[in-house]
Amino acid sequence: MDVQSIKNRFGIIGHSPALNYALQVAAQVANTDLTVLIVGESGVGKEVFSQIIHAMSARKHNPFIAVNCGAIPEGTIDSELFGHEKGSFTGAVDSRKGYFETVNGGTLFMDEIAEMPLGTQARLLRVLEAGEFIRVGSSKVQKTDVRVIAATNKDLLTATHNAKFREDLYYRLNTVPIRVPALRERREDIILLFRKFAVDFAEKYKASPIQLDEQARQLLIDYPWPGNVRELKNMAEQISVLSQDKLLSSEDVRRFLPEHRENRLPAITSRSQASQGGQDFMNERDILYKLFFDMKKDVTELKKMFVEIVQHQPAHGTVMPTETMLHELDHEPSLQRDQAMVKPMIQPTTTSVLLPQNIIQDHVEVEESLNLMDMEKDLIEKALRKHKGKRKDAASDLGISERTLYRKLKEYNIDD
Repeated sequence: MDVQSIKNRFGIIGHSPALNYALQVAAQVANTDLTVLIVGESGVGKEVFSQIIHAMSARKHNPFIAVNCGAIPEGTIDSELFGHEKGSFTGAVDSRKGYFETVNGGTLFMDEIAEMPLGTQARLLRVLEAGEFIRVGSSKVQKTDVRVIAATNKDLLTATHNAKFREDLYYRLNTVPIRVPALRERREDIILLFRKFAVDFAEKYKASPIQLDEQARQLLIDYPWPGNVRELKNMAEQISVLSQDKLLSSEDVRRFLPEHRENRLPAITSRSQASQGGQDFMNERDILYKLFFDMKKDVTELKKMFVEIVQHQPAHGTVMPTETMLHELDHEPSLQRDQAMVKPMIQPTTTSVLLPQNIIQDHVEVEESLNLMDMEKDLIEKALRKHKGKRKDAASDLGISERTLYRKLKEYNIDD
C-alpha cells in the first residue's frame, strides 16, 4: 500500500516530506514483529501511527490496547501490565490478568514510555527479550506473544545518561524508530488541516464552515503551534463555535491564539526555561551557587595572603606599600575574576593593614564589572582549562549537565 492510500484509509491530511517518510516507514515495518519506538512532541498524533502499524500487520484481527504509562500510578503499574494473584497485595481480592496476558497475539501500544518506573522497565525488558512474565505475587513464569509499540515525547537517550531510563531497554525498544514531525516542521499542511477541522465541526454543529482571509492564513502558518495538531484542532473548534462571522480576518483569529513571546533575557532568569520542568533554570542557579562558593574560597585565600605578608615583614617594621600588595594579588587568576564580587563582602572596601610600628595610609579601590553573565562565562572557561577541554568533566565540576554546558558554549561563543 502506497503512502497516499494510507492517508485516505486513515484520514491523514498533509503533504509534508517528513510526514510521508514516517508513514512509509510505518507501512514497511507493519508486517513484521519488530518493536517500534515512535518519537514526537505531544499532540502530533503518535497513537495514529500505532493504529496504522497494527491495522496493516498480520495481528490486525487480534486485540489492540493503548496504555498511557504516565497515567498509571507507580504502585499499580506492574499489576496493570502483568496481572496479579489473589492476596498479593492489599485490595487484591481476586486474581487479575494483565495487559500482556489479555493482548496475547495482538499489539500493545505503550505511550509515555519514559514515565515507566525503573523496576517495571526491567520486567518489560524480560517480556521483549524472552516473551516471559510473572504475575505480581506469583512464581509461575507465563508466556506471551505481544508486539510492543512504544511512544515518547522525551529524549530517551538523554534519560539513559541521567539514569532515568534503562539503556538496554532503550536499545531494545529502538529497533525501528519513527519520528513524527511537529506541526511547525510541516507548515504547508497547517491550512489543509484547519480546513478539514472547520468542515468537520461545521457538520457537527450544523453550521456553515468558517473561512480565513489571506492574512489570517499567514498568521496560522507563522504561529509556532507548541501543542501541534491537537492545539490546531481545538482552536478550529473554538472558532467554529464562538465566531459570529464566517470569514475571519487576522485580528479575528488572533483573539483565539495565546500570546507567544520569545524571551531573550539571560538564561539564568529565563521564565521559558523555568517553565520546562524547571530543569534548565536549576542548572543556571547551580552555576551561580558554584560561583559564589568558589568566590568564598578565594576570599579565604586572600585573607591568608595578607596574614603571610604581615608575618614576613622585617623586624624593624618595614612597610610594604598597599599598592604593591594589591598588584601581586591582581596577578592571581582566580582573584582577577572575582574582585568586584569579593569587595562588597569585605568591610571596609579601602584596604588598610596595621603592621609593627607603622600604619599604612595608602589605599587603592578596585572597580570591576558586576555582570553575572561575564562571571558565568569566566567560570566556564576556568572549568574547561582545569579539565583540559573535556566537556563532560567540566560540566560535572560545574554541577550542570553536559547538554547545558554545550548550550552555554554556543551562547557565550566559547572555543573549547
